[in-house]
Amino acid sequence: MSDALQKTITLLLLIALGLLLRGKFKSKEQTNGIKEIILSVALPSTIFISLMKIEMDSSMIIIPLVTLVFNFLMFFSAPLAFALFGIEKNSPTGRTLMMLIPSLAPGLSCFPFIAEFLGEKSLAIAALADVGNKFFVLISLYILAMNMFLKNSQDKETKLGGKLKSLFGNMLQEPINVLIILAIVLLSVGINYSTLPFVITEIFDKTSAMMTPLVLVFIGLAVQLKEGKKRIVASILLFRAGSTMLISAGMIYVLNITDQSMILLAIVIPLSAASFWPLAHISAFNLREDAMGLPKEKRTFDMELAVLLLAFSLPFSTILILGILTTGAYFTHLSTLIIVGVVLIALGGLPNLFSKVFVRVSKA
Repeated sequence: MSDALQKTITLLLLIALGLLLRGKFKSKEQTNGIKEIILSVALPSTIFISLMKIEMDSSMIIIPLVTLVFNFLMFFSAPLAFALFGIEKNSPTGRTLMMLIPSLAPGLSCFPFIAEFLGEKSLAIAALADVGNKFFVLISLYILAMNMFLKNSQDKETKLGGKLKSLFGNMLQEPINVLIILAIVLLSVGINYSTLPFVITEIFDKTSAMMTPLVLVFIGLAVQLKEGKKRIVASILLFRAGSTMLISAGMIYVLNITDQSMILLAIVIPLSAASFWPLAHISAFNLREDAMGLPKEKRTFDMELAVLLLAFSLPFSTILILGILTTGAYFTHLSTLIIVGVVLIALGGLPNLFSKVFVRVSKA
């Protein structure tokens, strides 16, 4: 049995362990506690170590910029899904999908597997890439959500400057962002991981070691197969993954990326699960509409759809990313990426196509 296959089986067994432990974690607060340890302790430590062990140079500024370009390309491709699935752009469903489709959450769905399959240097590059994504989900999507809310509710009281100031403050309060900034500052003055005091490196090493097991157990705990709009969620996730692969293929070609690890990074980072932050923005404006007494059909966003999409997005992305990294060089060929991307988009559109055919046959 190959090393990659053994590693994949081990990771899947840890997810299975999370599934077995679901009976022990009966409240949302308990699973959120594990998630908080991952995002505030284990993941920041892992990223800090990875950044401190590589040689930084000014050319690396392009990495977060490329990710930001990807976010916007996904944002502008989202309306194609509406035409495919018969969704109106200016509906609660359309506005919700415009927020969630282009967002990425690589922390839980991608970074552990990059660390396991591609190593610390690749993880450090992935962490830098997430800086661009963070800017998009925290700032750009908040402005977008506010604009949608104002158009829908005609509310003119919101002060944009104050909200953006609050968002920048929240970004600086996140341990991941603080440690990324700290690592960049230390590297810029010639301090790397090997020159840090032993006590400091031991703390980071021990807390970093928790990341992969905790993330995988959390995935098993967090999977929710709720009743609801499952068909549209499955179709959107397939469309999102297919579009991601086509855009990744285009960017790999345009940027002339030839290194196998960099190609795999360019594929799996964009395949990350949808981010929690758009849901946070949606929740904030949903609370305001609660206070205004707006009926569900007149709301700016569809809260139920947003929660359901996030619930399915994490295991879906995990399976895709694990599958791609396990196959090694197979997905590094552009032709493979394009074919798989087209197939995924087609699979996403099939349920809606069958539904239309069924309706027409029924009428006939």
